[in-house]
Amino acid sequence: MKLSEFKFKLPESQIAQYPPLHREDAKMLVLHRTTGKIEHKKVSEVVDYFDEHDLMVFNDTKVFPARLFGIKEKTNAEIEIFLLRELNHEDSCWDALVEPARKIRIGNKLYIDDDNTIIGEIVDNTTSRGRTIRFESDYTPEKLVARLYALGSTPLPSYIHRPMKAEVARNFRKEFLIEDDTELDPIIREMDEERYQSIFATEVGAVAAPASSMHVSRNLLKRIEIRGINYTTLTSHVGLGNFKIVDVEDLNKHKVDSEQIIIKPACVEMVNKAKLGKKRICAVGTEVMRALESVAGTTGLIKEYEGWTNRFIYPPYDTLVPTSLLVNFYFPLSLQLMMVTAFGGYEYVMAAYKEALKKNYRFGDYGDAMLIVD
Repeated sequence: MKLSEFKFKLPESQIAQYPPLHREDAKMLVLHRTTGKIEHKKVSEVVDYFDEHDLMVFNDTKVFPARLFGIKEKTNAEIEIFLLRELNHEDSCWDALVEPARKIRIGNKLYIDDDNTIIGEIVDNTTSRGRTIRFESDYTPEKLVARLYALGSTPLPSYIHRPMKAEVARNFRKEFLIEDDTELDPIIREMDEERYQSIFATEVGAVAAPASSMHVSRNLLKRIEIRGINYTTLTSHVGLGNFKIVDVEDLNKHKVDSEQIIIKPACVEMVNKAKLGKKRICAVGTEVMRALESVAGTTGLIKEYEGWTNRFIYPPYDTLVPTSLLVNFYFPLSLQLMMVTAFGGYEYVMAAYKEALKKNYRFGDYGDAMLIVD
């Protein structure tokens, strides 16, 4: 397929700037991929589409506070540092993005904290904005990581604008029942720390949240259990490669960055049991779908795995493992949109997106949901 086939106009007003009051309050468009039928529901009603012993697979990755700021030696210029992943624990080397990148060269040093106990030295260039940084300090490697996390902040996507525009701020106050004279910034920071994670988040390593898993609250999870629906987790550390701009018209020529996935024995057992029992398997998030497909055999059974995947899923594609998919609404030309159309069918998914735009569904990590079922 061609890149241009995934282009559509997305009004800025439909890009979610904050989550709903409760996780499961988000709207949910249901698409039946065999007929193209569309229903309009809420995430809280997702249990109605599954039966006893069906399986939902969530992502237990945890977003770490990846955004830091450093002061460049000699010039005192403020440099934004976006940590991507730790390359060498003992040597405290990290893969990172820097901004403005034009000011940062190999050998430059950045002072990370106020008392200069942590200094980051640029030891290599990786991409136009990418750098390898070695952090120097008197801390042990473990304490250094903890200190970097304490200094960092939640890496919200750039399309979530802070501070809020006046209209968005009014909507936020109304949605969260906040008085007009209450300062918003502390409330928003606290909200982001909690809500820009899923309730399953235990495995640190993501620089972006698994947005689809964030729709599930502990209350909804209890209802899933009462219904008799099984669930399990896998780890797919969402990286910035998931949001890399596709710059080729012919999708066959696009290369996807690798992302780390961990499929543990408990997940393997539950997925394979559901597959052999011909039960529904719902992948919650495109990253979960990709992880499952990356470790599947020809029969749809999966295996234990810890490593990396760079699988690029786009139409036409026959899914081996999931029979259902719960996702957010994604941006034009995005890799996630391509994966959703691969699962749900290009024509049906794009028609559903057209309907979602008409019905004012919200897009992005804090946005509404789409459930694709047979």
